[in-house]
Amino acid sequence: MKTTITLFSLLACFSLFIPVQAKSPAAPDSYVYIISPQDGEIVHSPVLVKFGLRGMGIAPAGVESENTGHHHLLIDVEKLPDLDKPIPADDHHVHFGKGQTEALIELSPGAHTLQLLLGDFSHIPHDTAITSEKITIKVVE
Repeated sequence: MKTTITLFSLLACFSLFIPVQAKSPAAPDSYVYIISPQDGEIVHSPVLVKFGLRGMGIAPAGVESENTGHHHLLIDVEKLPDLDKPIPADDHHVHFGKGQTEALIELSPGAHTLQLLLGDFSHIPHDTAITSEKITIKVVE
């Protein structure tokens, strides 16, 4: 008797062996915030953005340590990315995987929104995402 194995059957079998990564828990009462610039501030580019974090520590990407994470700056993002997947890396989702707590950001003239999102060692938001309030700044020439 000849057995035919379909691609679907193979994928179903192999999916049993792919580990599902659990999200890192957030420390109770932890929060992230933008120290500067302030909401509504008028600034020149490049903009020095300083990040604040309470209740957790900073660790670089790839370093798994309890109650730690690293910053991701969301620039002009209307809604948060999928909180069950790694945070995208592009012009609107800037990673600070070396553990940076401030950065000079080039922004074009006009209004911009900024928000922080803490990611774990693998860039995935924590179980109970740690996000800052979204601020709006105006960049002038």
